[in-house]
Amino acid sequence: MKKESIEIAKAKSKKKAGAQSFSLYITGASPNSSRAVANIKMLFAKYLPGNHELDIIDVYQHPKIASEVNIIVLPMLVRHSPLPERRLLGDMSDLDKMIRTLSLTTVEK
Repeated sequence: MKKESIEIAKAKSKKKAGAQSFSLYITGASPNSSRAVANIKMLFAKYLPGNHELDIIDVYQHPKIASEVNIIVLPMLVRHSPLPERRLLGDMSDLDKMIRTLSLTTVEK
């Protein structure tokens, strides 16, 4: 992967110790992409408040990313850490499946 592509795909925000790291690959402002962004933000607010990094990459603006990351279907969420890497496809509307796949638990307030 080229250095330029890595910089696009990585968060430019400060890394937090122990934070889970995600990339969401979308196609512009399509309905599925918009739903995926909304669903993920809602889920992370409940299960990972302040303990995650989320990069949103629009493959229309960065078309080389699609082949470099082996993207077949969009939207696609990739959890980079903690390992093992996980990939979820679609508009992220099946919240139960996301919770199970990402091993999320609610945060006590």
